[in-house]
Amino acid sequence: MELCVLLFPLILQVLLSSHPASAANSKLFREYIGAEDKGVTFSDVPIHPEVDFHFILSFAIDYTTSSSPPSPTNGDFIAYWDTKNLTPSHVSSIKASHSNVKVAMSLGGDTINDQYVYFNPESINSWVRNAIHSITEIATQYNLDGIDIDYEHFRADPEIFAECIGRLLFYLKQNKVVSFASIAPYEADSVQPYYLALWRRYNHLIDYVNFQFYAYDKGTTISQFLEYFEEQSSNYRDGKVLVSFGTDDSGGLSPEHGFFRACKRLRHQGKLHGIFIWSADDSKKAGFRYEKQSQTLLASTK
Repeated sequence: MELCVLLFPLILQVLLSSHPASAANSKLFREYIGAEDKGVTFSDVPIHPEVDFHFILSFAIDYTTSSSPPSPTNGDFIAYWDTKNLTPSHVSSIKASHSNVKVAMSLGGDTINDQYVYFNPESINSWVRNAIHSITEIATQYNLDGIDIDYEHFRADPEIFAECIGRLLFYLKQNKVVSFASIAPYEADSVQPYYLALWRRYNHLIDYVNFQFYAYDKGTTISQFLEYFEEQSSNYRDGKVLVSFGTDDSGGLSPEHGFFRACKRLRHQGKLHGIFIWSADDSKKAGFRYEKQSQTLLASTK
């Protein structure tokens, strides 16, 4: 009897760890929208009813364009996406029409008026205070569900970045301003240390890793892509690392060269946590061909 009692925790652990591969797969599809002012609207984008669909408004930036060049505002964020075609009423309408749709906003981005956007806090406390106020205001106005962190240039060290973003995420989730959070790193020595520092301290607050696999070289092969995926899954251990491609002639593994075949391999291994695309603005001209294909794959059980 004592032996059975001692063995029970071990047996339970084995049973829990031997779940079917499909248990880790996801039907999550995410798409950045609004960064390039091309007039794309939520309703332009095809939405499959059997996926979880996240629009990510791009971008809210703590910069002002009242000066030339634009200058940082220490956490005081303004919506710089296409606010004419992606309004609070448009958010309400698309969510009312599609119960599987949620809408987030992304912070930072690459440039504003062709100038780099830098993470440039005056201090941790002042940046966090301003960010909490401005982000809460935007999220409430637009009835947003989530937040994404996409700073790509930095004028602070990784530990300060981690503490600022971590405290912001903690407040937003603790106070139910948002229900999910993601980060959007890519492989570069000037970027990864920041997100890895954030991950080490605050990964419990981060639901998804929107890894920019399209930042790798053009001509990436399926085998290389799968190696990159394993590397980043190790970097962001226990995180839901989403796979991605761009429709803007960026790099990485393209749909034409095997992206969806790679996705099927990951799904077979129980590692397909979702797909995201950069971006709806670029996809509009081709009729959102790959958005349809991505969602069909995610919704399929084969």
